[in-house]
Amino acid sequence: MPSTIYDVTTWTIPSAPTVTAFTDIGAVINSIIADIKTNQPSQASKPGAVIYIPPGDYSLKTRAVIDISYLQIKGSGHGFTSSSIRYNAGNTSSWWEIFPGGSRIRVENTDGNAEAFLIQRSGSPRLSSIEFIDFCLDGVSFTPNQNSYTNGKIGIRSTTDTDSVRIAGMGMVYLQRGLVITGADALAVTNNFIAECGSCIELVGSGQASLVSGNLIGAGPTGFSIFAEGHFGLLISGNNVFPRGKSSVHLKNCSNNNITGNRLHSFFAGMVTTDGACDNNLISGNHFLRNRESFPPFQGVPAPQDDLFGLIHVRGSGNTIVGNHFSFDVPPANVLPSGATPTMVLVKSGSNNYLAMNHHAANVGVRSAVLDGSTTNTKVLDSGTAAEFQALGAATYGFRATP
Repeated sequence: MPSTIYDVTTWTIPSAPTVTAFTDIGAVINSIIADIKTNQPSQASKPGAVIYIPPGDYSLKTRAVIDISYLQIKGSGHGFTSSSIRYNAGNTSSWWEIFPGGSRIRVENTDGNAEAFLIQRSGSPRLSSIEFIDFCLDGVSFTPNQNSYTNGKIGIRSTTDTDSVRIAGMGMVYLQRGLVITGADALAVTNNFIAECGSCIELVGSGQASLVSGNLIGAGPTGFSIFAEGHFGLLISGNNVFPRGKSSVHLKNCSNNNITGNRLHSFFAGMVTTDGACDNNLISGNHFLRNRESFPPFQGVPAPQDDLFGLIHVRGSGNTIVGNHFSFDVPPANVLPSGATPTMVLVKSGSNNYLAMNHHAANVGVRSAVLDGSTTNTKVLDSGTAAEFQALGAATYGFRATP
């Protein structure tokens, strides 16, 4: 059987021998995948392959299409470095380095497609066991405005259902959308550095039993750091989510998921938002820090929601919010709307939501929990004083003040 380990730097495209991994790594990867399919025709024996990307700078002009299972695309270093600092620094002539490194792919996409990698196949079974490990996807530029987070580029995207896809140790920077996965089952997104992207992680359509854990993440002010739609059994844990996304974690029509043990830092309210029919989710043991934008180029960016929206904004029923810590450190003059009392947790809708043992430390007076008038049977225990609790016409609720 031919070798199942391919090195992009030594592969020659039979129909285009002058094209190399350095001039168009997308075309090279597509050619390697075609070779894998040629050499593994047996339905009963398709072990797949490894495509290795050594450290180096590679141009991707042609979208790579992944339509086989059991494929690992692997580099030797995620190579992340801040492009935002570079573009806003002015003179970088004295810097040691100015571009991302490691196994770095420059996403140039001159073929008219948005994605660097597209996972897509019709028929059965669904694609399974595809892995992206330890390399960098660099969108290079947000031309003409380097602070716009807009260039139309997507790092990795799936448009068909998948099983047990793994994204680990990746670096993604200056992409409008870093990772977009549709119909994920048992997806693992772990130990990646995805930042300075318009949106970082988007799990769309539906999904179940997936994991987003141990990542370093930070989206742009109009995007999401972590977004999940229609998910069941999603575990979001141990992530360090930093500014400046409009939401750190945004769930839409999701039920029976865990958001646990994350450190979340934002310049806006709505750090964790449940949207639509979000029921029976657990939000526990997270550290929330809300303060003011400190980087001058972004201080004029308008907030996507004001401080009455809540650091946690809950829509849905049967959700549990326990043991979280909220740090609120915003100058009074910068609280929105002017003169308002900021909200830590807003229960906007639903029944039988449960809040307990949440703690806050703030430089201004806050509302620890606010119940909208449409809510019913909410329980708020040991999560603020009576003066810090507000029920806006809620018909039924239980409240026990922090002693």
